[in-house]
Amino acid sequence: MTANTRPARFRVVATDLDGTLLRADLTVSERTRAALTRAARFGARHLVVTGRPAVACRRLLQSLDYAGLAVCGQGAQLYDAGAHRLLSSATLDRPLVRALVDRIVEAAGPLEFAVVTTGLDGEFLVTRGFGDRVRHGWRLVEEHTALWERPVEKVLIRSRRLDDDRLAALAQRICAGQVAVTHSGEGMVELLPAGVSKASGLAEASRRLGFGAADTIAFGDMPNDIPMLAWAGHGVAMGNAHAELRRHADEIAPTNEEDGVASVLERLFPPTP
Repeated sequence: MTANTRPARFRVVATDLDGTLLRADLTVSERTRAALTRAARFGARHLVVTGRPAVACRRLLQSLDYAGLAVCGQGAQLYDAGAHRLLSSATLDRPLVRALVDRIVEAAGPLEFAVVTTGLDGEFLVTRGFGDRVRHGWRLVEEHTALWERPVEKVLIRSRRLDDDRLAALAQRICAGQVAVTHSGEGMVELLPAGVSKASGLAEASRRLGFGAADTIAFGDMPNDIPMLAWAGHGVAMGNAHAELRRHADEIAPTNEEDGVASVLERLFPPTP
C-alpha cells in the first residue's frame, strides 16, 4: 500500500466545533482543512459532534463543505447534513424539567433562561436578561411561560450570582439523573434529556456507521466534551480547554487559534514523503 492509503489506527476523527475545530471567527483554517482531507485519504471519517442544535448548524456545516452525519444538541440529535434531515432526536419532559428549574431557582436565586425548541424549525427562546443584548437567531419572550409552549430539547440557565462551574454543580445535585446537566461554554449551563451526552450521540453514530470507540480520536474544549473524550479511544483537549476537561484528556493540543486539531492530525496522518 502507498503511504496515503495504508490503514490508520483511527477511522473516525470526532471534533467539537466552537473552541475546537473553529477559530473565534467561526472559520476553519486552511491548515486544518488540509489535515482533515489528508486523514480522509488514510480512510478516517470526520464526524462533527457539537452542542449546537441542528437548526443552528446547517449554514455553518455548509461553509465547511460537510455533508455527512453530525451529532448535534450535545448528543440529542443525529443530523444528516447532506439531506438536511434529523435521523433521531430526544426531547425533555417539560413538567419534570420545569419542576427541577424551580428547585434550582430556590437554591441559586434568580436565573435567566433560554430554551431550544425541537426540530429543524426549532427556535432559541430567551428571557430578557439572558444576555447583554438579543443576538441574531434569538427570540425574546417576555413571560417565562412562553418558554414551555412547544416541545423542548434543552434548557440553558444563567446566574448573576454563581459562576458557571458552581451553577452546574448545583444543578447536577438537584437534577440527580432525572435530566442531564452539562457546561458547554461561558454562560452555557444546559439541562438535557436524561442519558443524553456527546458519548451517547457518538455511540449511536457508531452503530449506524460501523465504527467503535477504539477507532475514534476525539477533540474538545469544555466539560460537555468529557463524555466524548472518555468514550473515544484517544481524547484530545485543546490548549484553550477548561481545566476539568484537561484532567480527562490523553493529550493536550495547541489552542484552536493555533490549529491544535491540525497539529495532532499531521502527526497521525503525515504527508506523503
